[in-house]
Amino acid sequence: MNRNVAVLDLGTADISAIIAALEAAGSKVIATNQRSEILNADGFVIYGASKLSSFMSALDKSKAAELVDTRLAGGKAVLGIGAGLHAMFETSTEDNEIAQGLAQWPGVIQVLKPQSLAKAKVQVAKNSKLFQGIENEDFFFDQIEAVLEFSLQVDPPFVAPMVSYLNQEQSFIAAVENGPLTGIGFYPERSGDAGIALLRNWLGTL
Repeated sequence: MNRNVAVLDLGTADISAIIAALEAAGSKVIATNQRSEILNADGFVIYGASKLSSFMSALDKSKAAELVDTRLAGGKAVLGIGAGLHAMFETSTEDNEIAQGLAQWPGVIQVLKPQSLAKAKVQVAKNSKLFQGIENEDFFFDQIEAVLEFSLQVDPPFVAPMVSYLNQEQSFIAAVENGPLTGIGFYPERSGDAGIALLRNWLGTL
């Protein structure tokens, strides 16, 4: 497949596992915060495993909003993983404080009720390319916050995003496929072969 993928290096988290997973899926990966490398890559990945408030502070320093806007304006793929998905929404409410996201989609990140989550199945959106061939597989979730529903309204001739959910004790968004912008709330690098297959499906859309 040989797609070139830039993973945003914020210097705040270990991204070696997601890099290894992307390489196992068939891509060439560079960890970088350099604008030219990010804009020239076939795919751009924003990975995070923290609350949105702390994650956005690092994203702001990296000028992530401008990078995402520029790539999307050119139809170039962006994939948000974990907090990288949450960052695409408008705001979060944590400890009565409001954190501003990148606002690519409307929605508020909310703290989840305490629940036992590890590997779980996803209610996959119809015609999903991301989950093609792995619709019945389990994926690794480890979340304390999420977006409960997708509120963006799209009228024809525009195509509505494909939204997949985790439906357990509390339903929340597991993945969004919206043209060049994709987000997943679980961790493919911790999801075994299914996670590699999902990343390979994403690479196939680039």
